[in-house]
Amino acid sequence: MAPHDALSEFDLIKHYFVRQRPGRATLGIGDDCALMTPAAGKQIAISSDMLVEDRHFFAGADARMLGHKSLAVNLSDLAAMGARPVAFTLALALPQAERAWLAGFADGLFALADAFDCELIGGDTTKGSLNICITVFGELAPGQALRRSAAVAGDDIWVSGTLGDARLALAGYRMEQELSPADLATAGARMHTPTPRVALGCALAEAGLAHAAIDISDGLVGDLGHILKASRVGATLDVDALPAGPVLARQETGLRRRYTAAGGDDYELCFTAPASSRDAIAALAISCGTPATRVGRIETQAGLRLVDAAGQPLDLQLSSFDHFSD
Repeated sequence: MAPHDALSEFDLIKHYFVRQRPGRATLGIGDDCALMTPAAGKQIAISSDMLVEDRHFFAGADARMLGHKSLAVNLSDLAAMGARPVAFTLALALPQAERAWLAGFADGLFALADAFDCELIGGDTTKGSLNICITVFGELAPGQALRRSAAVAGDDIWVSGTLGDARLALAGYRMEQELSPADLATAGARMHTPTPRVALGCALAEAGLAHAAIDISDGLVGDLGHILKASRVGATLDVDALPAGPVLARQETGLRRRYTAAGGDDYELCFTAPASSRDAIAALAISCGTPATRVGRIETQAGLRLVDAAGQPLDLQLSSFDHFSD
């Protein structure tokens, strides 16, 4: 960037992140703090996620898709709690203020924010390695949150959407799996532009149909394990019932099982619900436009047992994503 075209920190914020439109915030961008007034009778749900270059995304990643994903992973957390998005803050470290990159990032970010009526109300910018941290705020009625600790023995285990194509795309980019350009593009869309299941999560919570929920970010086996630990229960998971993405569904059985069960980057919902809710959940999923599949059962016996379609035990060595492992 030529010196005469350089952006100051405050020019950057003004040009790319301040929007002249009414919002929910009592006071938005421009002061030391934003001010929010919760709707009457609502609790505030708060979540933060950080995306770091070369850890969560490749160097040189498309800016528009990165803007989308940065917010999507946070909205997915709200979906898992059954909270409706209200606002978010953005902390952004950039190696340099490139206008084209900022325009693309802001376009992707605000396209998704507008789709969920979620307002940017503040944040911070600085110079450094590319690092994106978003804190998101949502609303829900007291006592309505879908917590990890609420699973009950006898509950069905459900997952939304499909699993595994994001992990397959990563394998394709790393040259671990050979994919056609068309298949890589299809699977890559699941990795770069996930769809947060806000409508389904909120509908489940508001209808009181589900007990516990979590979003699937690090792989189903690991994320379901958080529910089991918090609820002090165990489970049996039918690995062959897991809904594979369209590209993964055409791969060999072993790969499909590994990537659906522990692939990561899916940003679908895993939730538990009583068997009596099956018909209502099926109808709700249709009304939300999001498929939901029963894949297992919560049990009193501790631990997670993996079985095939015939109910036979599977000896799969699976591990979910860990930020501090290599």
